[in-house]
Amino acid sequence: MDKIFNLIGLAMRARKIVSGDELFESIRNQKVHLVILASDAGANTKKKVNDKCAFYNVKILEIEDSKRMNHAIGKKNRMAIGITDEGFSKSILNCWKG
Repeated sequence: MDKIFNLIGLAMRARKIVSGDELFESIRNQKVHLVILASDAGANTKKKVNDKCAFYNVKILEIEDSKRMNHAIGKKNRMAIGITDEGFSKSILNCWKG
């Protein structure tokens, strides 16, 4: 799990992460390859993210801790982030499965 957060931090420094209002716009424009959703997000946030990703066929990875994700990206109060780089997306998914 630590490797996933390291990859998220690298993606943030490479400016390959979107969050907040920019996340939904990027999903709509099909620029996001993977959405990482915190399991402690509210029900409305989870539904909105799941519905949007299902409609645009974007993979979702649910992690257990928003605090670690927020620490990795250096921002506060983010419950969902989008990875815009295909390579980072594949690496994160491989770490999750492996």
